[in-house]
Amino acid sequence: EAATTLDGGRRRLRSQRSWPSANKAKRSRSDEKDPDNLPHPLPHFLPTRTPGIQLPLSEYLTNPSPSKLFKMYFNWAAVKTLCANTNKNAAKNIAAGKKFKWAELTEAELYRYIGLTLYMWILKLPNIRNFWRVSSIFYAPYPSKVMSRTRFLLITWNIHMSDPAEDELNDRKKGTDDYDCLHRIRPLYDSLRLACKAVYHPQKNLSVDERMVPTKAKTALKKNIKQKKRWIKFFVLSDNTGYIFDFKVYTRKSTLATGRGLSFDAVVSLVNKNCLGSGYHIYCDKFYTSPALFRHLHDLGFGACGTFRDTRIGTPKTKDNSLTKESPRGTVRWIREGALIFIKWMDTREVSVCSTMHTAFSGDTLKRMCKVGGKRRVVEVPVPSAVKDYNSFMVGADLSDQLIGYYSSWRKSRAWYVRVLYHFIDIAVTNSYLISKELCGRLEEQPVKHQAFLEQLITELCEVPLQLVPERYQHIPVAIVEGASGHNKASKGRRKCKLCRKCTPHTAIKKLYVENCIFIKICFFGLIVLYPFISY
Repeated sequence: EAATTLDGGRRRLRSQRSWPSANKAKRSRSDEKDPDNLPHPLPHFLPTRTPGIQLPLSEYLTNPSPSKLFKMYFNWAAVKTLCANTNKNAAKNIAAGKKFKWAELTEAELYRYIGLTLYMWILKLPNIRNFWRVSSIFYAPYPSKVMSRTRFLLITWNIHMSDPAEDELNDRKKGTDDYDCLHRIRPLYDSLRLACKAVYHPQKNLSVDERMVPTKAKTALKKNIKQKKRWIKFFVLSDNTGYIFDFKVYTRKSTLATGRGLSFDAVVSLVNKNCLGSGYHIYCDKFYTSPALFRHLHDLGFGACGTFRDTRIGTPKTKDNSLTKESPRGTVRWIREGALIFIKWMDTREVSVCSTMHTAFSGDTLKRMCKVGGKRRVVEVPVPSAVKDYNSFMVGADLSDQLIGYYSSWRKSRAWYVRVLYHFIDIAVTNSYLISKELCGRLEEQPVKHQAFLEQLITELCEVPLQLVPERYQHIPVAIVEGASGHNKASKGRRKCKLCRKCTPHTAIKKLYVENCIFIKICFFGLIVLYPFISY
């Protein structure tokens, strides 16, 4: 219905009925006054709660420790359920004939186990057993102080989120509507989703994206993509800070059954008006964008913006006056259909955006390297506001993926639900770090770096502080006071300093040193005894 072109740095505006040919265009007064360029009115931003950290967290945790923040997501009730089901699974394996000694898993011990999994990702070694190897140049003394190797491996083999007896009942329902394919992760899955919503309320701009968790385990949840990789897909709703407000596991079967496709059901299941409120702006990519979805969100009181495919049902199919490869950079075309506006913009290639809350063009520009007069120069190029906002606010899920990629608890596992458990830990750790940054911003303090946050979290979960060994000869000797009079008296014999004794070399090195000294002495005395015979 309107098109904007860029010729010689000047903007020409043409108002059109659809996107017909240019010779049918007629002049308009200006794009700001063009009724087809005005966005449809949206409801005011009315969230159900004040955006940001929620009470009582913002009251009594002025400067909380990382472990307190983490335990807001992995709370005591969820960890207690996880310990009880792990103990039941270990008893089941022992009854099945597996031979190992098992002690009851406690909540404090499970927190130490989680801390060690995070430690092993920061300090990467080829194998888990290498963290307890003493005869290695990569020997790390910290894991052995937290937990023995045998105990850590036993917990890894037996960890379970659901009741094993209920798993067997659920497996018998395969092929029926009552079967729950997420039963093995259901207790922690529901608890973590509820905690993410309770601790924090998102800001105005939200993004919906997918996340892929790699696994080679046998499960119906796997999705095969290129290069024969197998993944478990997550749908994630996050705000601009990267905080994960809600997520869903792709189960190949929609619980909504709207008949409008997977992408429609995924967004509708994450965007809950009763939980969020109204007036939120939802950004998504071309997998989710469809006219049916955006109209549905508009009726619910949400704005929507995202890139779209020309093959989607309901998108304009006309080719008249559309962009070509010869169109100059900065050329804009748009068509409005009620609340929807379809925009095409030429950058290095064509960009297609659909929105219910933007105008086609509002005077925004960005810098691009273009060829002007035979030379490449930086010029100001017109850009639609929808494209500019999409690039600014469609970063929440990517930022969360980036933080998880830096420091993760990922470990190989034959059980798919254990792999999902590690990803749950990553979500809790990442959200805890973002909450810590938010609290430091409120207190006008410098937030700690990501690695420092992880180190402090591991130390508090493992309950084993890092003991710095003092270097030798960096302390001042203190005189020994004996007797009631307080006068210094010479000690009987030569005493050893207790502090220096802690700094002595390793026992094996010390033993080798003594053996070498004895060998040298034997050789020396042997030469003295044999010297007369050798000289003779």
